[in-house]
Amino acid sequence: MASERILLVQLADIGDLVLTTPAMAALREARPQAQIDLLASEQALPLVPAGMTNRQIPFRRSGRSASREFMQPANLRMLASLATSAYDTIVFFHHFTLRTGVFKFWLLAKASGARRIIGLKNHNIGFLTDSIDDKGFGALHQAQYWLNLVALLGADSKARPAQVRREPYPESALAASNEPTIVVHAGSGGYSRARRWPVERFAAVAIGLRDQYDAEIVLVGGDADDGHQLEALLHPRPINLVGKTSLPQLADVIARAELFIGADSGVMHIAAATGTPVLSIFGPSNPAAWRPWAIGSRATVLSSGVECSPCSYVGHRIGARDGCPARSCMKLVSPGRALEACARLLDPGRSPETAAPSASSAPVRIGGESRLTILGVPVDAITYKGWMSQIGVWITVGAGAQHVCTVNPEFIMIAQSDPIFFNILNRATICVPDGVGLLWASRYLGAPIRERVTGSDGVPMIAQYAAEAGWRIYFLGAAEGIAERAAEALREKHPRLIVAGVYGGSPAADEEDEIVAKVNASGADILLVAYGAPKQDKWIARNLPRLEVAMAMGVGGSFDFIAGVVPRAPRWMRDRGLEWLYRLARQPWRFRRMLRLPRFVFAVWRQRKPDQTQAKQTV
Repeated sequence: MASERILLVQLADIGDLVLTTPAMAALREARPQAQIDLLASEQALPLVPAGMTNRQIPFRRSGRSASREFMQPANLRMLASLATSAYDTIVFFHHFTLRTGVFKFWLLAKASGARRIIGLKNHNIGFLTDSIDDKGFGALHQAQYWLNLVALLGADSKARPAQVRREPYPESALAASNEPTIVVHAGSGGYSRARRWPVERFAAVAIGLRDQYDAEIVLVGGDADDGHQLEALLHPRPINLVGKTSLPQLADVIARAELFIGADSGVMHIAAATGTPVLSIFGPSNPAAWRPWAIGSRATVLSSGVECSPCSYVGHRIGARDGCPARSCMKLVSPGRALEACARLLDPGRSPETAAPSASSAPVRIGGESRLTILGVPVDAITYKGWMSQIGVWITVGAGAQHVCTVNPEFIMIAQSDPIFFNILNRATICVPDGVGLLWASRYLGAPIRERVTGSDGVPMIAQYAAEAGWRIYFLGAAEGIAERAAEALREKHPRLIVAGVYGGSPAADEEDEIVAKVNASGADILLVAYGAPKQDKWIARNLPRLEVAMAMGVGGSFDFIAGVVPRAPRWMRDRGLEWLYRLARQPWRFRRMLRLPRFVFAVWRQRKPDQTQAKQTV
C-alpha cells in the first residue's frame, strides 16, 4: 500500500517558516510513515532540520509579493511538476487575506491533485475540505495557528519549540572569547523597513552593554540591513558577521550567545528557536501574532504602547505594513528601557519584562453605553451629558490619557482605505456619533443611536463644564491665530475658564517632542487638536502614551466656528441634519468629499446582515 503523501505550503519568508516548524515536527510524530513534502521559500529552506520532511520544493522569490513571484518561469515549472506527485493532502500555512493569494493557493491545490485541502477558513476562501476558523492576525500566535491546523491530521496541537538547523561557523574569535557574547541584528529584512529600530538606539544599547558587562558585540544580518552603519558607530569595532554567514551558520552563532537583540524579523525568530534569550522591539507589526516563540526560554518584547500600533496585520487586514513616516512607535522605545530589559534577560534570577500594553488595550469606557459597529468602525451611543460626566471621571481618577474621536460617515469611508486610521478608530476610548448619517445607519442596522453628538457643539459644552469644574484646556493647531481667537471667545463666554495653553504647530513628526513637552508643562486636563482629520487623530494616537492629559480629542474645524471665521448653519438646518448642505453651499470645493456620503449609504446597505442588527454592549 502506498504511503500517504502530504504537501505542506509555506511561501512566506524566513520567520514564517521557522514558526511553521513546530507544526511540521508535530505532524512528523503523528504520521511517521507519511511522505511529507514542503513547498517553501528557497532562501529559508536551509533552516529546516533533517527528518522533518522527505522532500523540499523551492519557491523562488526575490521581492515582497509571493503572488507576483508565482508567475516566474521557475515557479510555473514547479507548479506543473506538482501534478505528477499525486498528493493525498495539502496543508496551507497561510491566512487567505488577498484575492490574488486565494487564486494562487487554489491553483496549487488543483495542481497537487489533493483530495483533502486544509487551511484557515475565512470569508475569502471556499475550496477547503477541512479547516479551522481564521479569527484574524493576533487572535492566536502564528505558530499556534499552524499547530491547530495539523491537529486536523491527528497531530498534537500543544505548544512546542520551533527548530532550526545549525552548522558550525568557522570563526575562531567567537570560540576563543571569554567575554559574554551579545548578538545584535540592526535590520528587519527587506519586507518592511518600518519595523527597524533606529540604528543610533542599537548603538546606545551596545555601548551600554559593553560598559556594564564587558560584552563582546557581534553584528549579524544581511547587507541590506543596517549592520554596517551600526559598526561605524561602535568603538572599538565589534565582530561584524553581516553578510558572512549562511542561515544555519547564523543560527549557530546566535545559539552560542548569551543574548540576542533585534527588531521583528526572521533573524529574531531564528534566535528564539535556538533557545538564546531574545529582546525584540516591535512597532508597526503585531506582537500578538509574531512575538518570539520562545517555549522554555526567555524572551522580552518591547513596544511603545502608542495607540496606532500595531498597524499591520491586525484582524483580517494586512494594513499598513510600511507603517507611517513618523515611525513614532519605534522611536519611543528608549535605549534605557532596552538596557533594563537586557539586564533582566542576562540575569536568570530576574523575571523578564513583557510587552508594553497598547495605550488602547484597556480603554476606560462608559459603563452601560452600547456600541454599534458600522463598516468595521465603532460608534458609541453616548449623550452629551454622559460624555461630560465621563470626562469628569477621567480627570478625577487619573485614568491616563483617553482618546475621543468624533466619527461621521466621511471618517468611516476614509478608514476603509486608511488602515492606520481604521485601527485608531477601533482603539479610541470613545467614538462619538458626529454625523446625521450615523443616526440613519444605526436605525437601518437595528440599533438606533439616541442623539447626534458633534464635536462642534461638544467643544463649547466642554468649555462650559471646564469653567464650572476648574478643568484646564489646551488649544492646539488650526490656522495661524485661530486657536487664540477661539480660546478668547470661549473665555469671554465663560470667564472662569482656564486656558492652559495655545499653540499652532503642525502634525509633523519632527515637532512632536516639542509640542508634547509644551502640553505636559501646561498642566492641561483636556487637549483639543485641530489639525484636520485624520492627521489630528493620528497625531494623538502616536503621542497618547506620553501625553499627561485626561482626554485628547481632534476637533477639526471647531476652532474656526468658535472664532467666527467660518459661520455654522442655522439651528433649524442643524436640527434637521442639513448642516452638510449649508457647508457645501458655502464651500463648493467640498463636493468631492461629499461624494463619500452616497458611497457610505451603499456600503451600509450591503453590510446589513441578521447578526449585525444589534449594538454590542461595551465592557
